[in-house]
Amino acid sequence: MAGVSSCLKYSMFFFNFLFWLCGTLILGLAIYVRVSKDGKEIIASGDIGTNPLVAVNILIAVGAIIMVLGFLGCCGAIKESRCMLLLFFIGLLLILLLQVAAGILGATFKSQTNRILNETLYENAKLLSETSNEAKEFQKAMIVLQTELKCCGLDRGAADWGNNFKDAKESCQCTGSNCDNYEQNSVYPTTCVSPIKDLIEKNFIIVIGVAFGLAVIEILGLVFSMVLYCQIGSK
Repeated sequence: MAGVSSCLKYSMFFFNFLFWLCGTLILGLAIYVRVSKDGKEIIASGDIGTNPLVAVNILIAVGAIIMVLGFLGCCGAIKESRCMLLLFFIGLLLILLLQVAAGILGATFKSQTNRILNETLYENAKLLSETSNEAKEFQKAMIVLQTELKCCGLDRGAADWGNNFKDAKESCQCTGSNCDNYEQNSVYPTTCVSPIKDLIEKNFIIVIGVAFGLAVIEILGLVFSMVLYCQIGSK
């Protein structure tokens, strides 16, 4: 009967040990941010309007899943446990299938996503001239974006700011010949809709690249775990 390849066995163990270590770090940092006083201050200082704890909770779930899979892979390889290797294979396969499903859904609804993004940005233009707490938080984020992306407003340019323009004047200030004039101030002629969409598109490409890299690693993990599983069975 064929024996178990020591090279494959210890390579599988080392790979999954790193996998488990990454999961432990992600889980530990996410829990620290979730429960510690300093962590709460960090996420509370964000400029986004959505609840930042949602992202932290997702990281906790991801870290826990990676930890469990890494543990199963390590123990399955070093103890030559077919049961653990099979559980590792099934878990990794489910994650891969979820990634593929998410990619298909993302490609299918891309046009709809662009439409929703446009509607959201134009709808949020109203917040620039308002004085509510929600509006003020959004305005802080917009001022940062305007400075970085060299744009002003979302729909009608600087006019979107209304009576709040004095707070955003510095971030809208334009130097050069291709500038618009608003209330005797030189402002950027372009709104921030296109730059924001370009920024999201670039980040989306990065996410696709990372997802593709993870998919390759996951496929290798599936192949190695199944080969090891079969070798243990035929030993």
